[in-house]
Amino acid sequence: MAGLVTIDDPDDPRLHDYTGLTDVELRRRREPAEGLFIAEGEKVIRRAGEAGYAMRSMLLSAKWVDAMRDIIDAAPAPVYVVDPALAERVTGYHVHRGALASMQRKPLDTAAGLLTTARRVVVMESVNDHTNIGAIFRSAAALGMDAILLSPDCADPLYRRSVKVSMGAVFSVPYARLDTWPAGLAAVGEAGFTLLALTPDERAEPLDAVAPHRMDRVALMLGAEGSGLTRRALAASDTWVRIPMSHGVDSLNVGAAAAVAFYAVTAGRPPA
Repeated sequence: MAGLVTIDDPDDPRLHDYTGLTDVELRRRREPAEGLFIAEGEKVIRRAGEAGYAMRSMLLSAKWVDAMRDIIDAAPAPVYVVDPALAERVTGYHVHRGALASMQRKPLDTAAGLLTTARRVVVMESVNDHTNIGAIFRSAAALGMDAILLSPDCADPLYRRSVKVSMGAVFSVPYARLDTWPAGLAAVGEAGFTLLALTPDERAEPLDAVAPHRMDRVALMLGAEGSGLTRRALAASDTWVRIPMSHGVDSLNVGAAAAVAFYAVTAGRPPA
């Protein structure tokens, strides 16, 4: 146990990992470069530790010390205790959950490695909204998808907002980035996967008619909110599929659409 350290100076260099958490562009640059990510809230911090991520430090308001005593006692990293006003000055927002942890990133899996063992894969193109990333990871974990592949321009699943929305599910589903897009999709097909492109296009086949749960290996492709999959991605797929809509609704939010599609892909599959 490293012990508790009370800090009352917002410029204390020991709080460097937590500065400017609302500056998205700054954090996008800093966190991968420095090999860290931020876990927010007791449940997420616990799940990060259970998933094998090493803790660099914790930042707590005093009221959370007792609730997280077991984590504090086991932590080899320093635990900084601050009042809520100071935490807000450091991070840039009101930390209403009262607990943050700076965690060390692990090396990313490779797409080739994931494709050797997975049967149900999510492929995301240009999904750069952190809330959607988190929601998709949570649904993928809950509904039994095996792995996630990201195009090079997808948002970081370990960004604080993504981790928070997923409730730590980003730690449960292995993921990798494809080095090239859409050329990297060729390796998915070569590994024996049927590439299903989810699109509201009326030319697409209804998802249930395709019966993806009966396919041996399926890669479900999702595009960004609004624009959807690009023409190049659609052209690289094997089949276009859609979720039938009623009452004049043309499509669902990508997070909601993903959950519906994941259920269709994994229906009847034995639980993990």
